[in-house]
Amino acid sequence: MLLRLTILPGDGIGAEVTEQAVLVLQAVADVFGHQLELQQKLIGGAALAAANDPLPADTIQACLSSSAVLLGAVGSPAFDHYPRQQRPEAGLLRLRRELGAYANLRPAVCFPSLITSSPLRAELIRGTDIMIVRELLGGLYFGEPRSISGEAGARVAINTMTYDEPSVERIARVAFDLGMKRRRRVLSVDKANVLECSRLWREVVTRCSKDYPVVQLSHMYVDSAAMSLVQHPRDFDVVLTENMFGDILSDQAGGVVGSLGLLASASIGGKVWLYEPVHGSAPDIAGKGIANPLGAILSAAMLLRHSFQLENEAACIENAVNETLNQGFRTADLARGTDKTVSTSAMGHQVVETVKKAALKERLA
Repeated sequence: MLLRLTILPGDGIGAEVTEQAVLVLQAVADVFGHQLELQQKLIGGAALAAANDPLPADTIQACLSSSAVLLGAVGSPAFDHYPRQQRPEAGLLRLRRELGAYANLRPAVCFPSLITSSPLRAELIRGTDIMIVRELLGGLYFGEPRSISGEAGARVAINTMTYDEPSVERIARVAFDLGMKRRRRVLSVDKANVLECSRLWREVVTRCSKDYPVVQLSHMYVDSAAMSLVQHPRDFDVVLTENMFGDILSDQAGGVVGSLGLLASASIGGKVWLYEPVHGSAPDIAGKGIANPLGAILSAAMLLRHSFQLENEAACIENAVNETLNQGFRTADLARGTDKTVSTSAMGHQVVETVKKAALKERLA
């Protein structure tokens, strides 16, 4: 199969982790007989520095002409003083809208060998396997009007949370479809005791659930969900929620399973699907070679599974990551006590080697 991809390294550690994900993709392509066709483009701060635009037209065109997009990270403090539409993050929000990616899938899995990396007790975290389904094109991040106005010392800031029934229904159906493939439980997270948006959300999700009678639907307020995620993480299966709540809860889930550096994501539903690790650009460690590339590598696995339906290839990457961790390889964010740490490139290299060894073992079997 021809795998036509656009690579957006982005800012900070984005280039470092994306490089390792591409090396793993190349190894898998070689093993399974696929052909990679890659084009690399700018986004975020890197694009601002080169073209004064966080999402240049040629980047959009490249993404729309490819089969999938792999992104590193976006964000740089060098542009914090820029107007909102000229900041790096604006490029990412525009890209999601241009691609029509309305559903963000964020798995949080506790790898058995990383139980001690979690701040929670082993008996709480063992067996945790959560899929957060975050609505990606609505809510406060996209709502209008939005503004900051008034004289200094008396300014007023306005953001608007907006959801319509079709937007809620389409993201709910993504969650229920995933629930059918997993443990048949969907938890919808909202703030229906306060927000009109959440009351509409709860009503529409409940109505959609009638088309999935074998899936158990429950509801929880976001503050209670945040507490329960720490107290009982194993009880969560598919978590359905709106844009901002999903942003917050998925980062919390990263802490629960040991590190934000482990979390992958897939932004799906539109013309071309976008894959990226959940972590940010981490400018404080950029260039030091210590970033965890596993979130980017696992995002590459999601890319193969969701955009190309290559389940065996995706599982090959996930098994290689698991085996690499079982062998004791740790980046700095995962290390505890006397654990020996390895660099970003060394972790990526080990995953590549594990992929190759698994393929050789399969041939000899």
